Amino acid sequence: MSRADSVVVTDLSRYDGWLAWLTAAATEDPDVRCVWVGGSAVTGGYDEWSDLDVVALCTPGTSSAAAERWLAKARTDFDVRDVWEPPVTTWPDGRQLFLNLQDRPGLLEEPTRLVDLVVLDLADLHSHVDVRRHGRLLVLHDPESLIVLEPEDTAAAMAEALDQVRQRRVTGEWLVNRAIARGHVAEAVDLYLRFPLAGVVRLLRAEHCPWRHDFGLRYLREDLPAEVADRVEELVPGATSASLEELSLRCYAWLDELLA
Repeated sequence: MSRADSVVVTDLSRYDGWLAWLTAAATEDPDVRCVWVGGSAVTGGYDEWSDLDVVALCTPGTSSAAAERWLAKARTDFDVRDVWEPPVTTWPDGRQLFLNLQDRPGLLEEPTRLVDLVVLDLADLHSHVDVRRHGRLLVLHDPESLIVLEPEDTAAAMAEALDQVRQRRVTGEWLVNRAIARGHVAEAVDLYLRFPLAGVVRLLRAEHCPWRHDFGLRYLREDLPAEVADRVEELVPGATSASLEELSLRCYAWLDELLA
């Protein structure tokens, strides 16, 4: 059964206050047209360390101001300890905010309470959601029925990405092994992750989960068969006693099998 056919039932009780707040804030803000929860809450893999992934779509041209209002209101209504806002170029038509209700959630000393809020201008690009990729959304506010759940055509993007994997095969191996031979360990690890390992994962995703072909190592165990995910993780530096040179040989051998 694909993600498009399944409904993930998740206990979001530790975010109950936020869910109610988001729904009320959207209802009261005329610029906000629809709001939903996505991420692991609806795709699977949600656990005690998961954040709450929220998307809000606004009347075009108003998303930045709406994000500012919501941030100010959140600081008033919740004990927000930390906020990270990625550069504005991350979303040319909106804003993203990570709101932490803990000083150091990275210590994992208690269940995570972190809201990843993306506020964007309303556009088909954002309101048309591929349920295979993003799951069946938990809709909090959509009085105009703007959210459209439909499969997305990823064929062209995937074909271009796979062509790049093939093209980079020879040059990538030279870059990785040259760094290893020179004893440039940090550079070698970086190149190894970016070239052969990323290429293997991209090809595996194209076979097993094409709608998330570009998710890299994220959600690996949700998207690939267990034995395949195990084999990938054995190629991660430090996962076994194998040297980087050994890993490179094994990874490129697998890459060649997949390309063939």
